Amino acid sequence: MKHTGIASIDALYAAFGELRRALDARDTVAITNATQAVKVATDDVRAQGAWKMDPELRAKLEALKPIIESARVRVNVASDDARQRIALLAQRGAHGASSLTYGR
Repeated sequence: MKHTGIASIDALYAAFGELRRALDARDTVAITNATQAVKVATDDVRAQGAWKMDPELRAKLEALKPIIESARVRVNVASDDARQRIALLAQRGAHGASSLTYGR
């Protein structure tokens, strides 16, 4: 069980690394694939539950937090960039009868 838990956490590390690379490359297909890999790896770690009682696995998950945070920052930067581009396009295209975007 311990070996499987380590393998699951290692898969989670790999998935987040893949996501970070995809976000840096701004490759939408790679981002979609990496996001799915993160979900599968996360579900696997949660399903195992071994990390709750194993200090070694908990430590590995704690060490993963900075990688997760850096992926989160990359997602936020990409989202902000997309919002800015959409706003610019909407501003340039707002000469017509209706706006290209809507507010919340």
